[in-house]
Amino acid sequence: MTETSEYTPPKVWVWNKANGGQFASINRPIAGPTHDKDLPVGKHPLQLYSLATPNGQKVTIMLEELLALGHKGAEYDAWLIKIGDGDQFSSGFVEVNPNSKIPALMDRSGPKPVRVFESGSILFYLAEKFGAFLPTDPATRAECMSWLFWQMGSAPYLGGGFGHFYAYAPTKIEYAIDRFAMETKRQLDVLDRRLAESRYLSGNDYTIADMAVMPWYGGLAKGWQYGAGEFLAVHEYKNVLRWADEILARPAVKRGRMVNRISGDPSEQLHERHDANDFETKTQDKLAVQS
Repeated sequence: MTETSEYTPPKVWVWNKANGGQFASINRPIAGPTHDKDLPVGKHPLQLYSLATPNGQKVTIMLEELLALGHKGAEYDAWLIKIGDGDQFSSGFVEVNPNSKIPALMDRSGPKPVRVFESGSILFYLAEKFGAFLPTDPATRAECMSWLFWQMGSAPYLGGGFGHFYAYAPTKIEYAIDRFAMETKRQLDVLDRRLAESRYLSGNDYTIADMAVMPWYGGLAKGWQYGAGEFLAVHEYKNVLRWADEILARPAVKRGRMVNRISGDPSEQLHERHDANDFETKTQDKLAVQS
C-alpha cells in the first residue's frame, strides 16, 4: 500500500482546497443554506425528506413496520433528497434539519408542525408517538436505548472512518485504513457476542435498536457496503448474519429499504413514496418488464 508523504498541520487550518474525495462537493466547514428552495409537502401527516443510505433506511423501515401493525397515522410521504446534488443545503431542508443531514421528518399531525432530525431521534419519536417497538419494561427499555445510542456513536467510525478511507478517499492511507478496519471489526465482534446470547439486541423482541443497527452492520455483514466483505472477513460474524437475515426477511423491511433508493437494482428502487399502492405499482412494473 502506497504511503503518503508526511503532513505537517498548519498553525491555523484554512479551507482553501477541495479534498478530491468522492463526496468533496458536499463537504464544507460552515452550516446554513446555500440556496433558497422550499420543501414539497404531501397529503399525509408525516413528511419525510431522505435518501436510502443506512441512516435513511432506519426511518422508512420504522414507518413501514408501524403501518404493518395497523397504525394508520403513520402514513407518510417520502421525498427524495439527493445529497450528491446538495439538496440538503436548501433553505427548506435546513429549516427542518439545521445540520443538513438526511433523514429529516416533519410531523404535521398536530396544530403545530414538529420537526425531528437525527435518525435515532426520529426512531425514538415515532416509537413513543405510536407506542410500538420500544419496550415498556425498564430494564429491557434501557437495553434497547443503550444499543440505539451505541449505533449512533459507533457508525461514524464505520462510515466516516473505515468506509471513507477504504472506499472513497482519493489516497489510500495505510494507517487510516488499519485504524478504522480494526475498530469496525471490534464493533462487529461486540454485536456478534451480544447476538450469541439474544435473538434481538434488546432481548426477545424486535425494537428500534434493531432497526437502527441493521442497515449499517447487517448491510456490512452481508457484504453490501464499501465492497469490503472479504477484506473484513464478515463471514466470521455468524450471529450478526443470522440476525440480519431474519430482519431482512420481514416484508416491512423489504419495503422500507426500497424507499428513496436511487442505486442498485432498479426493481428495488422506489424513488419517492406517497401511498402504499406505490409498492404495488412497482411490482406490476417489474412483472411487465419480465414478461
